[in-house]
Amino acid sequence: MTASADQRAEHNPASEYPALWPIGTRWDDNDHYGHVNNVTYYSYFDTAVNGWLMATTGLDIRLLSAIGVVAETSCNYHRELSFPDRLQVGLSVEKLGTRSIVYKLALFRDAVGDELQLAATSRFVHVYVDAQTRRPVPIPTEIEAAARTLVIPS
Repeated sequence: MTASADQRAEHNPASEYPALWPIGTRWDDNDHYGHVNNVTYYSYFDTAVNGWLMATTGLDIRLLSAIGVVAETSCNYHRELSFPDRLQVGLSVEKLGTRSIVYKLALFRDAVGDELQLAATSRFVHVYVDAQTRRPVPIPTEIEAAARTLVIPS
């Protein structure tokens, strides 16, 4: 092996994410082709971000006066998934603004042993709006403090 191949073998992409959130695939996540349908990946990302926020802040974020709405998403697919795969979503924050959070996410499949295999990467943008008027507002203090722990140093 060359030096660069050695480095690639030792590189663990999951280590680039300050938090991992477990997700289980479900029987109905598979499509006609026998793998997890592409749209379901977005559900995994949404579930992980909101589940992590609720667990970390101890709040039911649905009841806050300001809520995060998804303004943008993207997904790059790297590996096929299928039920009954067990997954981990890697969470990090690419940019923490005053009214929005840009998440950098990754979806990993648990493999044999403790190895995680990269299945997809995503960009996920939450814009905070007033729960009643839907007008942009500052990120709630508790959400901002939690998100700060996921910020990737540039």
